[in-house]
Amino acid sequence: MKLKIYQIDAFTNTIFKGNQAAVIILDKWLSEDKMQAIAIENNLSETAFAKKCDNTTYEIRWFSPITEIDFCGHATLATAFVLFQEDSSINEVIFLAKAVGSLKVKQLDDGYIEMIFPNRKPSKVKSIPLELKKGLSIEPIEVYINQQTYFVIYSNEEDVYNVQIKLDEIKKLGPLDVTVTSKSTKYDFISRYFWPANGGIEDPVTGSMHTGLAPLWAEILDKNDLLACQASKRGGILKCKVNKDHVIIQGQAVQYLEGYINI
Repeated sequence: MKLKIYQIDAFTNTIFKGNQAAVIILDKWLSEDKMQAIAIENNLSETAFAKKCDNTTYEIRWFSPITEIDFCGHATLATAFVLFQEDSSINEVIFLAKAVGSLKVKQLDDGYIEMIFPNRKPSKVKSIPLELKKGLSIEPIEVYINQQTYFVIYSNEEDVYNVQIKLDEIKKLGPLDVTVTSKSTKYDFISRYFWPANGGIEDPVTGSMHTGLAPLWAEILDKNDLLACQASKRGGILKCKVNKDHVIIQGQAVQYLEGYINI
């Protein structure tokens, strides 16, 4: 079987930046084992599989090289980018995902793609897990948690850039991951995201994580329109707007590769 595949750099307008995702559009689902095997072979942060329901509605699933992921923002952005690129007559699609429901995605006139995601605002932890304290070279000021990750608050950007992790300790927190974040001078906030239990050591840009991070900083900064930077080596920029039920995230994307795989 031959399948068309795209590789997209998401949350950037520059090739070799942002977060990489492979995208495969399907007429019918492959087996889970086959999709996981393709994700392992691709060895990217995520491989997104989208199955067409109609011209503007797709079921979507995301696989890291380790496991299927409940929710992935950058690969959703990458998949929408491919669909809009392949059919210029559409500028809006609906993705249906088992864990997060219906996700509306729209192509904007300025080249950005807008995604409406659920608001997954975290709550403050009463007791910081010992594994988290041991796993970070810089002690947290405060820690919050949602269904995806721990959010570690630091007092300055230097701590976010300089913090080092102990993988063995961070892995013990699985299935939860770890986000470190601080207020920023150039942006509203910056962050880094570590996910050794689910995908890799550090994710370049993580859209799903910002559905918790943006509401947290919206409350801290008392503003609902936020500019975020994920401060990984590749880096990425996200425009975030927070309301009661949703986090609206805008990002750009560029295509790196288009080809075929044989399975």
